[in-house]
Amino acid sequence: MVTSGSTSNEQVPVRVFGGPTALFEFGGLRFLTDPTFDAPGDYPAPGRPGLTKTAPAAGTLSDLGTVDVVLLSHDEHPDNLDKSGRSLLADIPLTLTTPGGGRRLRDSLGDRVKDLGDWESVELDRPGGGQVTVTGVPAVHGPGRREDVEAITGEVVGFVLTGDGLPTVYVSGDNASLTAVKEIAERFGPVDTAVLFAGAPRFPFLFDGAPIVLDSAQAAEAAKILGARRVVPVHFDSWAHFTEGREELASAFAAAGLADRLQLA
Repeated sequence: MVTSGSTSNEQVPVRVFGGPTALFEFGGLRFLTDPTFDAPGDYPAPGRPGLTKTAPAAGTLSDLGTVDVVLLSHDEHPDNLDKSGRSLLADIPLTLTTPGGGRRLRDSLGDRVKDLGDWESVELDRPGGGQVTVTGVPAVHGPGRREDVEAITGEVVGFVLTGDGLPTVYVSGDNASLTAVKEIAERFGPVDTAVLFAGAPRFPFLFDGAPIVLDSAQAAEAAKILGARRVVPVHFDSWAHFTEGREELASAFAAAGLADRLQLA
């Protein structure tokens, strides 16, 4: 792991479970991104094409241990929140997600869900004192203007985690916009750990086949923009619509001179 230099020498251990799902501890709290633990198979999506999961998670729900907060980039797609993930949310003290997701999940989760708009923050109490700040940051689930993309692929949120004496962690969510990354870097850069959703998922009938999440070269460019000291990529395996994986990520980061920043599980 690359040691943080901007705010702390603390390293943030990250366990990747496959797809968009990763577990990490920050400030004594345990965070889980987009929980997906269902078995491989076809997953229909009413009103849109179905998705195919090709590999199981690299661990089970029982492997998680205590989870304090779920960082849910969006609730509308089964490759970001599946049936197992939805069941898990009921046992988690807090789920942070999009404004629309907050409304949809309120009936089942009540005050266990909170939505975050752009640059809106929530303060979480740390064990032993102090606080962790989680800020919602922009994410665009496809190429083009956000207002046009959201009408097709839905609303997404990213997250930045900060705290006194702690490193800065960025979780991108399903973002394809380097413009959004630049806005985040202007406010929070340099970033110590960037959990970047990648995989270049594509559908021929959407946006002329352009990626709806970062491709590998864009992920490397995002790392540069953020000044990221370490990048942990997720969302690049276990689903058929991902078009770039481990090899493409390693090649792109090497070509950008950032091979030492990339941490592949």
